[in-house]
Amino acid sequence: MALVSEFLGQLTLNLGGVSTARVVRPRQVLYAALRSQRATVRSLLYFLYFRTVAFSPASQTVKSAILICSTAAMCASFRFLLLNLQSSEPKYPTVVPFPDFDPDKDAARIETAIKTKGVDEQTIVDILTKRSYPQRREIAFAYEKRVKKDMISALKGALSGSLESVILGLMKSTAQFDATEIRASMKGLGTDEETLIEMVCSRSNDELMEIKKVYKELFKKDLAKDVAGDTSGNFAKLLLALVETKRDEPSSVVDYEKIDQDARALYEAGVKRKGTDVATWISIMSERSVPHLQKGTPRIMTFPKENRRQQEWVIQMRPFFLLAVECFENKQLYFASRLSDAMKSKGAKEKVVTRIMVSRCEVDLMKIRSEFKKQTGKSLYQTIAEHTKGDYQRALLSLCGGDD
Repeated sequence: MALVSEFLGQLTLNLGGVSTARVVRPRQVLYAALRSQRATVRSLLYFLYFRTVAFSPASQTVKSAILICSTAAMCASFRFLLLNLQSSEPKYPTVVPFPDFDPDKDAARIETAIKTKGVDEQTIVDILTKRSYPQRREIAFAYEKRVKKDMISALKGALSGSLESVILGLMKSTAQFDATEIRASMKGLGTDEETLIEMVCSRSNDELMEIKKVYKELFKKDLAKDVAGDTSGNFAKLLLALVETKRDEPSSVVDYEKIDQDARALYEAGVKRKGTDVATWISIMSERSVPHLQKGTPRIMTFPKENRRQQEWVIQMRPFFLLAVECFENKQLYFASRLSDAMKSKGAKEKVVTRIMVSRCEVDLMKIRSEFKKQTGKSLYQTIAEHTKGDYQRALLSLCGGDD
């Protein structure tokens, strides 16, 4: 009950412009409904959704509450909702909660698909790529109750290759998936610097804090210590500063004087001088809010400069500062560029494509699709169809959510 109360409190606080009076009645009904059958709970949450946040940027996230059907699933789902409601960024998902959701029916179909000789991959793809993460967790709960076996283990045994990576990735929470990808980028020989920058720069303070928490739970290690041990030089300094989550939260007040000061400081520390004052860049890029950086970094290009010195500066900043700037300026365009680069040659760099499609399908993949079309002149859907094949292709196209 405490968690439910917290959820409703956060719902009221986070949805600006929503009258608290509209939440009072659902709050009272919710307590009674939680003591009854799950169908009643689901009906109530439909009511709660449509009465309070039908037109909110967070509506797709709150709509996920509809699928709650058990105490265990409820705790996980409300935690998921609270984390997403705290995000100030609107969502542009391609994967949304499935209407007329029946976890028992889906669990039975997946059980049959796994038992089928040769495995019915298409059914697994059709179900799990068309359900939200909380819904997928509820299916797993229903499957375990039905089969007395963990569904993730069953899927791992039934699938292989790139399709396995997609499906098992979908069975993780956003933070679990991100923590696993960050860990993978630092394992073995060498470090996947682009992946590390991508993951750390594109996540908010709240998301990074949750990733650090989950990383500790999964691997019994501190993320900052692992980053420090696996990277070096200015790259390590930038990553550690970002992981410390000291970034300012976005504000409705635009401080143009501070923006100009920071733009001038970045120019003085990079383009104008020989060499780069890395400490200044790290400080500004790790502590200022993303909207502040979006307005500030383009200002550098308005200052007088010699083309040759600018070229030298750009070379000095690569790969990490330049990638970070690209990510801050337009996150969705950055992801679109990564997808485009990963599918330029015959075939595709499946690891990159899988990571972006899985991690962004319930966040902003719709907007990434739009940026992809603007940048390349081709739709993401068509490009995936050209560079992938089989059940892996079917899964990615389903996550993509349609052609443009």
